[in-house]
Amino acid sequence: MNAIHVAHRETQNWADRVALAAVRLLRWGMDTATGYAHDKGSIKPKGDSNPAALSQKKGWFAMNERKWLVRALFLESVAGVPGMVAASVRHLHSLRRLKRDHGWIETLLEEAYNERMHLLTFMKMAEPGRFMKFMILGAQGVFYNGFFLSYLISPRICHRFVGFLEEEAVLTYTRMIADIDAGKLPKWEKLEAPEIAIRYWNMPEGHRSMRDLLLYIRADEAKHREVNHTLGNLEQKTDPNPFVSEYEDPSKPHPTKSIENIKPVGWERKEVM
Repeated sequence: MNAIHVAHRETQNWADRVALAAVRLLRWGMDTATGYAHDKGSIKPKGDSNPAALSQKKGWFAMNERKWLVRALFLESVAGVPGMVAASVRHLHSLRRLKRDHGWIETLLEEAYNERMHLLTFMKMAEPGRFMKFMILGAQGVFYNGFFLSYLISPRICHRFVGFLEEEAVLTYTRMIADIDAGKLPKWEKLEAPEIAIRYWNMPEGHRSMRDLLLYIRADEAKHREVNHTLGNLEQKTDPNPFVSEYEDPSKPHPTKSIENIKPVGWERKEVM
């Protein structure tokens, strides 16, 4: 899990640019609402060869344990929406067209469930205030309906959007880990992960710290990043889900459900079809 790193898929067409612009707009709104900011400088977190910006801001933009939790709660409340929306749309398409879905629904539901577990874990650590609950309610109402309509129009753009969104999630958790290693979050240095997290990830004895928890969550987000960038490269109505497919030569690198052979920017269609 220490090998997980920040990555960005370069835009290749107008659809990618639309998806990236939407993520940047969402990111700006989230940063403003949660008072989030980082300097452009970077450090290398312990056990991670990839650089991450260290929080140096003052006042409203100074990141502490409480503000990180608020950001994580807001992020996960949004991140749990796309998988459920996409799965429900594809489920209805399958029923209406009387055709198989080629394995996509299963992976999308797993993603939605996983993101919800992230949210439940953070809720064990902090109870959001009324303002944050109102923000979550408003964001979910707008985002769910917007994503639903967008998925009906262009599922490919929506999967690329989620891929870019997960890039931001990996970046956020990498910075959280960096701040712990730099001593910026002293309350988390010896904090143990909630019991719900220990059971869900089957965290072994001696590896149940807050830092370990963030490593697990970051790995999940990196997987979602890979999955959605890959799905965005495929033919939406005909191609099978490469993450649940069987391969003629399993010894060759191919998509899996684990972080084995993970490709941060996704697999190209020619690599998996």
